[in-house]
Amino acid sequence: MAIERGVTVKKSEDFSEWYTQVVRKAELCDYAGIKGFIVFMPYSYEIWENIKEFLDKKLKAAGHRNAYFPALIPESYLRKEADHFSGFVPEVFWVTQTGDTGLGERLAMRPTSETIVCDSYSKWIKSWRDLPVLINLWNSVFRAEITGTKPFLRTSEFLWQEGHTAHATAEEAEREVHSILEIYRQLVEEQLAIPVLLGKKTEAEKFVGADYTLTMEAMMPDGKALQMGTSHFLGQNFSKPFEIKYLGRDEKDHYAWQTSWGVTTRLIGAVVMAHGDDKGLVLPPRIAPIQSVIVPIYYKDEDQSRVLAKAKEIANNLREKGISVYLDDRTEYTPGWKFNEWEMKGVPTRIEIGPRDIAAAEVVVSRRDTGEKLKVKIASLPEDMTKMLESIQASLYAMAKRQLEEKIATSKSYEELRQIIEGKGGFVRACWCGKPQCEAKIKEDTGATIRTVPLKAEEPFADCVLCGNSAQHVVYFARAY
Repeated sequence: MAIERGVTVKKSEDFSEWYTQVVRKAELCDYAGIKGFIVFMPYSYEIWENIKEFLDKKLKAAGHRNAYFPALIPESYLRKEADHFSGFVPEVFWVTQTGDTGLGERLAMRPTSETIVCDSYSKWIKSWRDLPVLINLWNSVFRAEITGTKPFLRTSEFLWQEGHTAHATAEEAEREVHSILEIYRQLVEEQLAIPVLLGKKTEAEKFVGADYTLTMEAMMPDGKALQMGTSHFLGQNFSKPFEIKYLGRDEKDHYAWQTSWGVTTRLIGAVVMAHGDDKGLVLPPRIAPIQSVIVPIYYKDEDQSRVLAKAKEIANNLREKGISVYLDDRTEYTPGWKFNEWEMKGVPTRIEIGPRDIAAAEVVVSRRDTGEKLKVKIASLPEDMTKMLESIQASLYAMAKRQLEEKIATSKSYEELRQIIEGKGGFVRACWCGKPQCEAKIKEDTGATIRTVPLKAEEPFADCVLCGNSAQHVVYFARAY
């Protein structure tokens, strides 16, 4: 791929261009030959696989099973839930023919799977004994984003998991909605090292077809919010039109209560933005495909075999400790070139070893997050590297937490709210009367939306920031991706 090496703009000066350069030069993605689509290159897909592995284990431990449903959805299915249909139609890709033969009914390329899942649930669920149904899907979805493509953040096809569950009671379904949000929080905060705000979407911002939506929102360094994952209480909005009924213990028919929830590959974009620097990616060790790269250094041919043999021994010892290691023994590149490449790719640690290091029974270890170089004894390297990787993970989270706190402002006046949103950005904590007219007016004026109404309700500290009437909620406004 003929791409100039190295990032040519500073993150603090041109964030959008910096981001585009990093995802391309770190070889995370390539632009596809179809407008709005990208290619997930092996490195980004490996990051996704690590995210997937963590989440898959958590979901299975909570009783969920994986399945797969068709990518084509009949238009009549989408129309069964009116809000759902109207919300997704502007983004839908339609299949209208096979070969030269027109279809009798348009088929939507899957924008989300609620409707086709519900069709099956209406056949599978007959008795209270069949509940709950806890199914998760790993697939891709299609939503037309032709004009504003931004790799991992806004593309016409992206990867995700989408959970779909059916329950006997509303209480059980609501417990599911909250438990999934907690699993998502663990993923984002503990694996991706990105702090989030947990809360509820307003009626205007909730998932179309849901009774309510729970969300986790992160703040990016450019002052824009990024929705990291959502969990929806669907109530009986889909079970009624799809006739998902069960015979209860009371020998009466009841409609099931449902949930849906998902996270997407935009998480990769969030990691790039939250942790990257002017040298490229900085990956949290828990999701990094390579946690440590070993670069052997020798200047005489007679040293090569000895250094490589020791490097391989070190690599094997680290792997036995569960550390993902890559030995970069390529001879066509200089050590300096390799240093720059692996810094661009955000590998958490780099180990340098040469003849003098072998003689001293030590190696040089560099931390990607701080650039710090340390001499570490080879004998204690596996234990020391394990500790260092955990230290890097914690350090990245702590840094991101400080950045989040710095980007939360509190405002009592509308003028101040506007100045913050249109200036430095970030979350603006303000009071809201609860009326959709005020919410819509602020969005129209500033481009900011209510990203979240905190799960732990905060006591209003002023009147509504727009109309001045009595406030019902403390909310967080921000412009968003």
